[in-house]
Order: sequence, then structure tokens, then C-alpha cells
Amino acid sequence: MITELYKNIYRQGIPLPKNPLKEINSYIVSEDRNLIIDTGFNTEECKEKFMQGVQELGIDLNKTDLLITHLHSDHSGLAATLNKEGIKVYTGKIDGKMINDMTDEAYWKKFDDYKKMFDLEKDHISFDDHPGYKYSPKELIEFIPLEEGDILRIGQYSLEIIDIPGHTPGHIGLYERKHKLFFGGDHVLDKITPNITFWGFDKDILSVYFNSLKKVYKYDINYLFTAHRDIIRDHKKRISELLKHHENRLNEVMEIIEEQEKTVRDTAASMHWELRYNGWEEFPSPQKWFASGEAMSHLEHLVFIGKAERTEKKGILYYKFK
Repeated sequence: MITELYKNIYRQGIPLPKNPLKEINSYIVSEDRNLIIDTGFNTEECKEKFMQGVQELGIDLNKTDLLITHLHSDHSGLAATLNKEGIKVYTGKIDGKMINDMTDEAYWKKFDDYKKMFDLEKDHISFDDHPGYKYSPKELIEFIPLEEGDILRIGQYSLEIIDIPGHTPGHIGLYERKHKLFFGGDHVLDKITPNITFWGFDKDILSVYFNSLKKVYKYDINYLFTAHRDIIRDHKKRISELLKHHENRLNEVMEIIEEQEKTVRDTAASMHWELRYNGWEEFPSPQKWFASGEAMSHLEHLVFIGKAERTEKKGILYYKFK
């Protein structure tokens, strides 16, 4: 169903089959040209729904560009298909490279290392049913890379590129200063909290995310268009809630590793998750990946700020409160 949210700005909900998120908000800015923001999974069902919205609005794909806010497959899944049909595809430099890297099986082999490192081997899971692996683009995309400060002009709208890393290393948003609009992808979500996962030991990704939240907090925004759930009218209130959520999360993790060292997997299994499962053993494989990645980002943040220590035993990581 297409809904006009602001003058010539539309939201289309694209279903995400068998996924707790249920659907993604794909946005369409339709003026002298058209800009579509995010696509849904790389599946026939998502493509059919995506094209229904295009046809309902009478959009000419020859006058249409696509922007991908970040690398996750629910946002980038159809980018290669649309690129092959002649549509220009914009994204940030970092995530654009990573999306193309994900077309190579070698990218996903590192998940075997993560499985060992996180202590997930005891759960006998693989990455084969990970939505990033299943539903991401399978062909290279000729991205037009964007940097902070670049501007995409669509009719009356001047959409400024804003770097908001954290949820992914190269997440970008679009800010329309005159109309006080912000397209934020998964950076700030209503009712649910974005997954902040582990992206490597070279940076404290949770601190990166906090800094990005504080950056957007300062902007003058009337409508924050989110990729999931409802649009946000009071972004400062929601950002404050997200920062408080992670403060509570860090306190929870410190309590879990206070008495004895824990693996990433066992830390995640002890954390509270708002999922409809009776304990860790019922978590589907993808949810165990997501939960462990989020536990890891919080454990590594505690290491970075000197409140926890990390040790390795036979390739498995253990964390202990200092």
C-alpha cells in the first residue's frame, strides 16, 4: 500500500517473508525525477511488491534513481536487478564496497571464524540461512559512491548525505534542511532498537553508533522517516531512549560477566531479548547470529573503555569484568 507522507514523498511497505521485522519502508520521492530509497530482499515476492508500488504511482524507471542507505539485504537486495535494468544506484563508499564483496563466497567464509570465536559451534549453526547470505545481491553493482555533504536534488528537495555509521560501518542518511526531513534507514527506529553488531576489532562500533546518534540529535527534524515501523516526530526523545537502552544493556552485560568469564554465545544466551521464544535453545539460527553479534559489540565496548578483559582459549573468546 502506497501512502503519501509529505508532498510527493511516499512510503511503500514491502513484506519481508519469515522475518521478525515483517516489512521494510521503501520511500519514493517523486518530482521532476524519482528517487527510491531501499528495496527489500532479493526475492521474487519483494520484487513483485516493489514493482506494484512503482506502477501504482506511474513512475517512469527511465527517470528514476535508487539510493541504498546501508548494506543489509532488506535494504539492498534488489539493487543489482534494478542496476541491470539501467537504474543508477547510489550508496556510501564503505557499504557499497561491502555489498559487492558479499557477492563473493569468500566474504561469508569468515562467518566460520566468527562461529568458532563466538562459541556458536555448540549450537551447530551455519550462515546458510542468514538473511544477509540468502537475500543479498548476487551480482556486482556499479554504484555511484556518495560522501558526506553530497547533495541529491529531486525537484524542490535538496537531500544532503549524512554519515551515520554504527548499525553498519558505512550507513548513510539523507537530510532535507529546508523541510526538516531525515531519511534514516535503520539508524533510529520507532519501538524497536537497531541491531548494533560486531564489525571487527579495529574500532569500538558501539561508540561509533553513540556518536552518530548524538550527531543526528542536534539536527532540526520534523519527520524522521525510518526503515521499519512508524515515522518519528520527536527524534530527540527517541534517541535519548536508545542511548538509555544501551546503557542498561551494558550494565546487564557487566553483571553477566562479573562473577566468571563468559563466551560471547553464553553472554548472549543470558541477556534479555524481546523475542517470542522460551530461551536460547528455541532461537532460530539467524537470531543466534544477531544476538551474539550484539553481545559482542557490547563486550568489546567494555574492553575498549577498560571495564572488561578479553582472553582467547583454543580460538574461543572469553570476557571477564575487571
